[in-house]
Amino acid sequence: MTSVRWAAIVIVVIAVIFAWEGGEYSTGNWWTLRRDAARERAAVASLKAALDSLKGVAAAVERDPAEQERIAREEFGMIRRGEYLYRLVGPDSAER
Repeated sequence: MTSVRWAAIVIVVIAVIFAWEGGEYSTGNWWTLRRDAARERAAVASLKAALDSLKGVAAAVERDPAEQERIAREEFGMIRRGEYLYRLVGPDSAER
């Protein structure tokens, strides 16, 4: 092989190495950024689904009387007229 051909091969090899690893935006960095972007898109989609679910719950709390009553009874211990509320106290809190 001639020296010109060897020089061309060396230049091509150096160009390929530089394209893969060299510079601020190398091919390796590009693949990493692509993988990170796909992961972030999946996280955003998951958060959007959770947000939609929470919007549905919020709408039910605002508009659904049965849901409002359930929350009032469970969270705040509210009762209707004529009902009795029984609270069961565990043995640890009875000794205090």
